[in-house]
Amino acid sequence: MSDRYAVMGNPVAHSKSPQIHTRFAELTDQALTYGAVHVESPDFETEVGRFLQGDGKGLNITVPFKERAWALAQWRSERAERAGAANTLYRLEDGRLAADNTDGVGLVRDLRDNHGVKLAGARVLVLGAGGAVRGVMHPLLEAGVGSVLIANRTVSRAEELASLFTDEGEVSACGFDAIPAEAFDLVINGTSASLQGELPPVPAAVVAANTACYDMMYGAEPTPFCQWAMDLDAGRVIDGLGMLVEQAAEAFSVWRGVTPETASVIDQLRASLDTK
Repeated sequence: MSDRYAVMGNPVAHSKSPQIHTRFAELTDQALTYGAVHVESPDFETEVGRFLQGDGKGLNITVPFKERAWALAQWRSERAERAGAANTLYRLEDGRLAADNTDGVGLVRDLRDNHGVKLAGARVLVLGAGGAVRGVMHPLLEAGVGSVLIANRTVSRAEELASLFTDEGEVSACGFDAIPAEAFDLVINGTSASLQGELPPVPAAVVAANTACYDMMYGAEPTPFCQWAMDLDAGRVIDGLGMLVEQAAEAFSVWRGVTPETASVIDQLRASLDTK
């Protein structure tokens, strides 16, 4: 019987993870199945334990359960520890539940490897101070960025998040209304504004001809943030589809010990978005 994997969340029907991991298995000749498991909030911990036994080998965890997955684990990678959330679960050889967080690695690989964005020494502006941003801070700083300014509507949340990472590099915080009117090398939208068709209140001056603008969200059409960046003639405008595939590839590698090729999977997903 094939090893079983799945994405677990609520909602989960929209997830592209089954499509991505099934393709990874084909590309790497791995015998496994990958499904989607919708769980109700009170049942999450029970369902994780039920799935990860026998031929159930690994889970990806999505909203709203990433923090609970982290808390449930008996061993955590450093990047999961720093993120305070987990998107990847599996059993260690001794049976303990292990947690990892591959979101930030996915972002860094998409920026650096897929799009050639120079991270070393970069001045970075990150919009938002929620779980999505916390999940990418450690890998960004590990990649050698020069500084990170976290801007958020509620300043105290940005300050609290920044304080968790000042031991790793130059990290500061401000409100949206206090973002300096000067160009950054990289602007990352980690808010959910794009899901509501909205744009965070950001001064146009943060974007110059050499600025890369990255939205963690994606869609068939440019997100409001990406459209704003294109209108300002940003040097690079990138949405989060590549991050989705790259974080999945890292989870696949954690589980299976083999890293799948991602470019063709990204292209396939992009084409499927464009035809809907």
